[in-house]
Amino acid sequence: MAEPHLADSGLLEDRLKKMVVEALRLKMDPASIDSEAPLFGEGLGLDSIDALELIVAIEKNFGVALDNQSEGERVLRSIRTLAEFLKDRGKG
Repeated sequence: MAEPHLADSGLLEDRLKKMVVEALRLKMDPASIDSEAPLFGEGLGLDSIDALELIVAIEKNFGVALDNQSEGERVLRSIRTLAEFLKDRGKG
């Protein structure tokens, strides 16, 4: 049986994948997103406009704001880094 915090992480990552697909109106199954794949560049191929939309979705869905560009770049690296950020903020 999986450890509870690992199961919780998986649930949060699944929720984030769904949020990304819905917020950006992507034509893909959220389950097909690799939690460790880059969101930008060679991963999902998102761009700076997508980043802004994701930041708005994070604030709307979790009540958490990203403080600056460098934090945003670190947090939005992958679904996993976003989930870890939200857990650190007590939102996951």
